[in-house]
Amino acid sequence: MNASSRRMLAVDAPIIPTVAALVRDNPGTISLGQGVVNYGPPQAAIDAIPDLMRDVQLNKYQAVLGHPALVEALSSKLSQDNDIGLDGQSTLMVTAGSNMAFLNCLLAVTDPGDEVILPLPFYFNHEMAIRMCGCVPVTVRTHDDWSLDVDAIRSAITPRTRAVVTVSPNNPTGAVYSKESLIAVNTLCADNGLYHFSDEAYEYFTYEGRTQFSPGSLPGASGHTISFFSMSKNYGMASWRVGYVVFPSRLTEAMTKVQDTNLICAPVVSQLLAVEALKHGREWIAPKVEALSKVRLDVFEVLSTLGDIVQFPKTEGAFYILMKLPPLAEGSDPMAFNRHMAQQHQVATVPGFAFGLTDPQTGNYQRLSYGALDAQSVTEGVNRYVEAVKSWYQI
Repeated sequence: MNASSRRMLAVDAPIIPTVAALVRDNPGTISLGQGVVNYGPPQAAIDAIPDLMRDVQLNKYQAVLGHPALVEALSSKLSQDNDIGLDGQSTLMVTAGSNMAFLNCLLAVTDPGDEVILPLPFYFNHEMAIRMCGCVPVTVRTHDDWSLDVDAIRSAITPRTRAVVTVSPNNPTGAVYSKESLIAVNTLCADNGLYHFSDEAYEYFTYEGRTQFSPGSLPGASGHTISFFSMSKNYGMASWRVGYVVFPSRLTEAMTKVQDTNLICAPVVSQLLAVEALKHGREWIAPKVEALSKVRLDVFEVLSTLGDIVQFPKTEGAFYILMKLPPLAEGSDPMAFNRHMAQQHQVATVPGFAFGLTDPQTGNYQRLSYGALDAQSVTEGVNRYVEAVKSWYQI
């Protein structure tokens, strides 16, 4: 009988298309689910593309590691913003989005049956990629404020462990992990012969004086740290699919095999846009982050009207709030609350079970994104969310 692979049967269906379907089926619904920003790339960067693409040679396959001009620009950015130098010990590869970089690296460093440690709640595409590779995601608790529990990570290490994943600033919680905790994880990986997968896609989205730290900048970290970055959030280039990864140079042959098989090279037009966008630098992004910081405070204020029925730490990064509501009824459909919101109150969020919070008796977790819409629409959406919660819980 022709059937899908056992690997794919073990992978949960992606949640974002499910939420998108709820939005489509209920016209007028405000989606607080999609994790994107509400702006696009610099207009000057877009305007430059037609002339740049006149070079007929660019229609041919390009370098597997990335367009040389983009590799150079990203190398400069990494040195300036992340204190990560490409000194011969590390190699940079441009991919079609950071998710692809993550999958490339899993294929390059793991074998079926290997374990990869994921702090809970996890980014669902990471967990999906681990299962697709025939590996085992090992989830570990975090603290109540969603900060890393290094002792829990240490306790989860077994002879089959191959890597530990951290995401900071975090999706789905918005937590910004402390420098001390990231150093502790990186040291733990070094001491145990593991890779530290450090996802830094939301690197510029921090508030109230918090700063993001790149573990790959630590002395001696280049031999075991793999750092993931993205153009999707910072420069509003989600659909252009440009990510990049810094990995130990000894993995170059394996990474090249994966990239050449799956992609050959990231789309050149997207790479050219990334070169032009990077010319605008972090200064172009800063006012957009400042605007989001104000939206964030407005969201906190509206949610506070729910009182004790909702619990969430006021995290200081990305553009997410992961909140805990009272548990759903035992045996109930885990999507029932989300359907109620869309059908009765025209608002959508992402349920916590998508991020590994699968026990409905511990609470009804929901991730709210305040990055994808203008400030007025976000406020309207959060007000609808508050009314939906009151209706569902009859308060």
